[in-house]
Amino acid sequence: MKIAVTSNGTDLDAAASPVFGRCAAYVFVETDTMAFEAVENPAISASSGAGIQAAQLVVERGAQAVVTGNVGPNAFAVFQSAGVPICLFGGGTVREAIEAFKAGRLRSIADANVQAGRGMGSGMGMGRGLGRGMGRGMGRGMGRGMGMGWGEVTPPTPAASPPASAPAASREEEIAALKEAASELQGQLAEVMERLDRLQKEE
Repeated sequence: MKIAVTSNGTDLDAAASPVFGRCAAYVFVETDTMAFEAVENPAISASSGAGIQAAQLVVERGAQAVVTGNVGPNAFAVFQSAGVPICLFGGGTVREAIEAFKAGRLRSIADANVQAGRGMGSGMGMGRGLGRGMGRGMGRGMGRGMGMGWGEVTPPTPAASPPASAPAASREEEIAALKEAASELQGQLAEVMERLDRLQKEE
């Protein structure tokens, strides 16, 4: 089985990264043989949409599962549509992540696990025109000119508790997650403003 592990390096003994969209590299590993290929993350410095670009890369390279520390709603949607499960790893090397996966010790998640304020903002934004904020308070939609959604905010669905062995996120990890959130929000705002400008010119 071919799985992808988010990594801070390019080999099996590199530290696994807790960040999906802006990790340094993805290590693709055949679990039967432990043969691997490391691919540097081309989206790490993207101005927006890093999570989506990275998820598409992982899917295109044939990963049948992803092991990471957290994943935002946009990347999660890509994996969900491709039928690729996401498993959470609390910390260690890429090799340890693979071993934990093979032993069945990693849990898969049924939704994005980046909490409001850690990934996609505070839950107020440009929902799908329903006036309910960014879907579950975690930024699931772009609006695309269908409504601004500054009304009632649906509380986020609590994520399942991480494994007891998972270390608390460091300041650097939180900064990386917030930077990813900010860049994706900037991209979304740019698209909304562009569409608004087109609509106004059509009047």
